[in-house]
Amino acid sequence: MTGPDRTTPDGPSNTPSSDGRGHLTLDRTVTDGGRRSLNPTPASGVLNDHMTNHADHITAMTDAWTRLTGSVLRGAMAANTAALSAMETATEPNEGVGPSDAQPGVDSVLYDDGDWLSRRSVETRDEITVGDSAVFEKTLTEENVRAFADASGDTNRLHLDDEFAEGTRFGGRIVHGTLVSGLISAALARLPGVTIYLSQDMEFRAPVSIGDRVRATVEVVEDLGNDQFRLKTLVTGEDGDRTLIDGEAVVIIDDVPE
Repeated sequence: MTGPDRTTPDGPSNTPSSDGRGHLTLDRTVTDGGRRSLNPTPASGVLNDHMTNHADHITAMTDAWTRLTGSVLRGAMAANTAALSAMETATEPNEGVGPSDAQPGVDSVLYDDGDWLSRRSVETRDEITVGDSAVFEKTLTEENVRAFADASGDTNRLHLDDEFAEGTRFGGRIVHGTLVSGLISAALARLPGVTIYLSQDMEFRAPVSIGDRVRATVEVVEDLGNDQFRLKTLVTGEDGDRTLIDGEAVVIIDDVPE
């Protein structure tokens, strides 16, 4: 599914509804280790040769296990050091850090990433009220697009084939519209508590090119009671100067389980 320009609908993978709005309901060669004291004596015979070879084999296994254990311990220490550093830098962008480098996030998400930026205006579920908001920002990469195409089955050539996409109205490949809108879900997840989608209305205003950095902002506009909230949802360019998706969501926000 591709987010088309508002006035020019997307190609074959996205057909807008009659009112122009879409609806979603919502990875050694061993040399005896210097232990030449076990050199066999030619007169020892076959038995001594066998015992010597067996001792060499045990020595090799011991050396290999020692090296492996040391490597594992060094890796664990490095991981702990990285986690502590991440806690100190919160979720500010960290140039060069890839999506495999998980970092601690707020209590409502399992992890964050160095390329992501998130913030929220409220810290506890009970304090959520009209006007509270959350923001999530990331760069949409080539890897993101291809992973989404594989996960969703949307292998529209507009997103994956450079030569094909150059002949379209966009003049090149663009990010799947549903992938872009997924940042709204990411922003909702940064609100305190457990956020559960009930509905999402959205209008795609402009395409997103691969490599663009985009920002999703969600803001509570109405407390509907029974733990339900209506929120304005907006996806813009990194600087907020270009609206990409405009819409509205209704969610349930439960307490985080103990």
